Amino acid sequence: MNNLRRLDLNLLVTLDVLLSEHNVTRAAERLNFSQPSVSVHLAKLRDVFGDPLLLPGPRGMRPTARAEELREPLRQALDALEHAVSPASPFNPAEASHTWRVAATDYAESTILLPVLARLRAAAPGTRLAIVEAVPPRIAKQAEQGDIDLAFHTSEGAPPGLRGRLLFKERYVLAGRVDHPRLKRRPTLAQFCKLEHVIVSPDGGGFSGVTDDALAEVGLTRRVVLSVPHFLFVMSVLASTDLVAMVPARLVRGNGALKVVEAPVEVPGYEMAMLWHERSHRDPAHQWLRECIVDAVAT
Repeated sequence: MNNLRRLDLNLLVTLDVLLSEHNVTRAAERLNFSQPSVSVHLAKLRDVFGDPLLLPGPRGMRPTARAEELREPLRQALDALEHAVSPASPFNPAEASHTWRVAATDYAESTILLPVLARLRAAAPGTRLAIVEAVPPRIAKQAEQGDIDLAFHTSEGAPPGLRGRLLFKERYVLAGRVDHPRLKRRPTLAQFCKLEHVIVSPDGGGFSGVTDDALAEVGLTRRVVLSVPHFLFVMSVLASTDLVAMVPARLVRGNGALKVVEAPVEVPGYEMAMLWHERSHRDPAHQWLRECIVDAVAT
């Protein structure tokens, strides 16, 4: 570390060229320096490394054993540094081989990732997508450590410190099986409360949600008889029983097995956002993936 503090990057560039040319004059021409400047650089390098590095010879200068040891690792280090500071190359999805990792609930899988999947496979066939369970308290740390590229979460309550983009606004509708006898038309508020409801409780086992909060404001309650942790099971329950549910509209859009009607109670919706860490904000591949998702969800 002490040697690194004493080094100027220009000295290493000069050394690399000197080890290639074995001649101060030719090195000066390649570097667009004066010959005295290259000689000054060589003197500083000799002091830093405690070695003459290049000695006079019959055909120019010959490297010492220490200089020969430096040649290859120095070239690799400068190549790596050049790559690091070069402008990011444009991302070509057709040739990409990335593995992207995203954190999503089953709701986000159905409403965000499923719509983008065909587009992603067509545009970037060499890439892979890994979907991991979204655990809100872990999202920020996972993104910071590079364990995930993206996460999907409601805008309200999203982990702080992450970049975000609104994908869509969601609202709740009432759904049941397609031939449900109580859903031939929009139920009254009293009829709604008498229906048997299933609720999704992400924390597990809860029998109250935003719909119950809205009903409580007008002094009413409903019959919640089933609590489940995931939306996927709710779809099966609704299609095969007389239970009903207040579900996000996007989740049941186009589902021919279900009947969807407007609920007689106004329930606040929410905004769905895509989240990512600052570390990947300007990465061309990451930018392409984000835009791909935005376009797919919008259409």
